[in-house]
Amino acid sequence: MKMMDYIISVVTSRKLDAGTYSRVFVSLIGTEGTSEESEVGRENDYLSPGSKCSTQISCHHSLGKILLVSLRKEQVVSFPDLNWHCQDIWVEAPNGQKYYFPCNKWLCKDSNTITLREGWARKVTEDDIKQLQDHRIRELEEKRKMYKWCIHVEHVSHCVDVPTVEQLSPNIKYTRLGPGLNLHYLRGFTECTESWRSMEQLSKFFALNKYLCSPVAEYVKIHWQEDAFFGYQFLNGCNPYIVSQSRTLPRKFPVTEEMVKTLLPAGTTLKTELEKGNIFLADYEVLQGVPANFVNGRQQFLATPLCLLHRTEEGQLLPIAIQLNQTPGPQNPIFLPSDSKPDWLLAKIWVRNSDFFCHQILSHYLKTHMLGEMYCIATLRQLSEVHPLHKLIICHVWTTLQINIQARNSLLAKGGVFDKSVGCGLEGVGVLLQRGMSQLHYDDLCLPDDLRQRGLDQLPSCYFAEDGLKVWGAIHRFVEKLLQFFYPSDLAVRNDIELQRWIKEIFTEGFLGQESKGFPQSFKTTAEVVKFVTMVIFTCSAQHAAVNFSQLDYNIWMPNCPATMGKPLPKVKGALQMEDILSYLPDVNATCSVLLTLSLLSSPSKDFIPLGGYHEGTFSEETAQKLILEFQAELAHIVSEIKQRTTKLELPYDYLRPDLIENSVSI
Repeated sequence: MKMMDYIISVVTSRKLDAGTYSRVFVSLIGTEGTSEESEVGRENDYLSPGSKCSTQISCHHSLGKILLVSLRKEQVVSFPDLNWHCQDIWVEAPNGQKYYFPCNKWLCKDSNTITLREGWARKVTEDDIKQLQDHRIRELEEKRKMYKWCIHVEHVSHCVDVPTVEQLSPNIKYTRLGPGLNLHYLRGFTECTESWRSMEQLSKFFALNKYLCSPVAEYVKIHWQEDAFFGYQFLNGCNPYIVSQSRTLPRKFPVTEEMVKTLLPAGTTLKTELEKGNIFLADYEVLQGVPANFVNGRQQFLATPLCLLHRTEEGQLLPIAIQLNQTPGPQNPIFLPSDSKPDWLLAKIWVRNSDFFCHQILSHYLKTHMLGEMYCIATLRQLSEVHPLHKLIICHVWTTLQINIQARNSLLAKGGVFDKSVGCGLEGVGVLLQRGMSQLHYDDLCLPDDLRQRGLDQLPSCYFAEDGLKVWGAIHRFVEKLLQFFYPSDLAVRNDIELQRWIKEIFTEGFLGQESKGFPQSFKTTAEVVKFVTMVIFTCSAQHAAVNFSQLDYNIWMPNCPATMGKPLPKVKGALQMEDILSYLPDVNATCSVLLTLSLLSSPSKDFIPLGGYHEGTFSEETAQKLILEFQAELAHIVSEIKQRTTKLELPYDYLRPDLIENSVSI
């Protein structure tokens, strides 16, 4: 009987540590039977990085259509048991038919066997062969055992039940090639618990460290006291998620016409400007009741400010009134630009301090890191790797598990930077997360809805909104075309059990079943899926880029955004001198501890993958590959537009330039 010969080609990843001394065996599973194992990489055919090793499997009869490829790694005696990273596998059947099995996985000591499917995206309803149905079920059962939910903070989105990075699967871990920062001039201040003695001392410190960030930082240092720049940061700084257009003033903020009439254009009133939509409000009520920390053994203090801003005819956003806590009264004065320079400057510093907490804990950690982790866990647990949505989403979420575990074990742990150097402390972080979670609404996560509700979608001076809407639009068009290809009807959406279980788990474990907050708990139409997936991708790429990679630029000149304040809120006006302001600001060691952390967080890695960078084997479908290329071309066009605008701006905004947006949250 003539033997049936199958040629298998195994490609090792080009990662420098992808090769192995181990023996690797491959077998084939087809509709008509299963082959024996055959060793890959024999004699002079080594499994080194970038290698392509071939082997032949001879069978007495045809295996039929090849469904699965099984790989097994076995240690060689006297050699170290190195992990092996397989890129992909090609199989050529006796009849000439070729099969492609993307892998992009590690085989290691604790997980030395994997079974792969072809690269075609398949929904559960499209698997009509029992071997594939069984493989799909086993895959998800294993993932649910591996990735379980746990509660890190009560009443806040749940996270992965893996306490250390070492316990993570190697296929969800990564090594980040750092940017090679020189942090020499930030270190060595650990024991310096004194206040900064002068602005000149701060300037010297800044001068030796400003190379860590872009020219934006120099602009911040020069202009930080100016009202126009203070207002600019609400639109284009590292936290453009607080300010909202206001048509009426809250009763808790009793600003009168008399207070601000000299600050408004001649011939208009506060009431008129409110009606025109030219008045904006930044309200930090979310900080109400958050406990303050002790830093260097000394009590710190928190404000809960309200800041009123006026949009001028030139498009500037200028602050016109600041109240430092939520309860009006004689001991809670409303500060105005017409007050003494020290009073007005300190009031603005208190606002910037409050913004630091809301930025770091809510806009950054909760809304990108924690939600990204939640999307990742649900994707791993509920969507098979061949599901089209898994293929689309996983590259945008997979890094969140490692970086968040690292954060919980360092930055947000006892002895970490929030515990030792930040005004809200660890207890305050938990309270603020709970408060932020209770107020979170689906519209807050969908950029067009959020900007429209806050009245920022049409502001020509809001580059965050301008660029964000372009990037959101590009993602939405790509996701829409791709999902319409895989879901030709709304019925296909409703019948997809994995998809429905995915969104249900996100609703339950991530959004804690809050039915009144607009979060979907099932999908009825393709349009609903498109919007939600667009939000997930935007959150884990563009939104994170906007709030993360900007933070050192706006924080390295510490008075612009202090992480803690060491004296109580002022209860009267006119008692402050300029030299008194330094005594409110963070101590030297607290300043440097925070900036050391922000330096590491704000710097993209040398090997970061930009938005739109999908793995070569992500989709086998020609239509999907074509749509990816179209998406990348649209992103490139946005890059050109932003570069062109940058040449005309004294203070550039490029945090949402697509080639600078990382594909996922990895830092």
